[in-house]
Amino acid sequence: MNVIIIEDEKPAARRLKRMLEDLNIEVHTMLHSVQESIEWFSTNEHPDLIFLDIQLSDGLSFEIFDAITIKSSIIFTTAYDEYALKAFKLNSIDYLLKPIDDEDLEIAVNKYKEQLPEKQQLQVDFEDIKKLLINPMDRSYKKRFTARVGQHLKIFSVEDIECFYSENKGTYLHTTDNRNYLIDTTLESLEEELNPQQFFRTSRKFYININAIKDIISYTNSRLQIKLNHFNEQDIIVARERVKDFKEWLE
Repeated sequence: MNVIIIEDEKPAARRLKRMLEDLNIEVHTMLHSVQESIEWFSTNEHPDLIFLDIQLSDGLSFEIFDAITIKSSIIFTTAYDEYALKAFKLNSIDYLLKPIDDEDLEIAVNKYKEQLPEKQQLQVDFEDIKKLLINPMDRSYKKRFTARVGQHLKIFSVEDIECFYSENKGTYLHTTDNRNYLIDTTLESLEEELNPQQFFRTSRKFYININAIKDIISYTNSRLQIKLNHFNEQDIIVARERVKDFKEWLE
């Protein structure tokens, strides 16, 4: 297996090299910047696998892909928080969170080996990932939503919305004055529009506002039931696989 490491912190690169050697994987090359990587890929045969740091000394490593068509599989290494890492989960890209753990590294390598002989293809929109990697505090989210009521458009501040939910192929918002309004969007689209510090997707059917939570109750099969201040038309259940993330969101 032909492997290279792209990492601007040389001690971290050397540590990862030693960890890979412990797995009987030889690292042939270590690169430390966007520019150095572009020059190297321009004149060398591309490796089977790249361990690639996201933030390099001279920019984001995605800039390498703007200049060169990479033909290798990639495992990203990153110190970004869990919110940013959803970018990689959504795009089915493997990643390792720094400081890299021996067991996590071995799992990632074995996952790569299991995919052979098929080569991963980088058919990923890195622009979308870059947007998701922006610090959530620096991002701009929707502050208002509109709904058509007869011949009129009604405007709602996010502060006045308890939850968004889907029903009968429609998406609705529920307000603090206990009313429902059909809106022209989907829950999937809301993922990019709602501040993740204020809204959480409890299941495929609901996004809830943290300021609207009245009670949290243990529910069957390790799930949680959420009671909001006014909404009581349906049970709001936190899916079991989202309970851990939900508890972290509350803090």
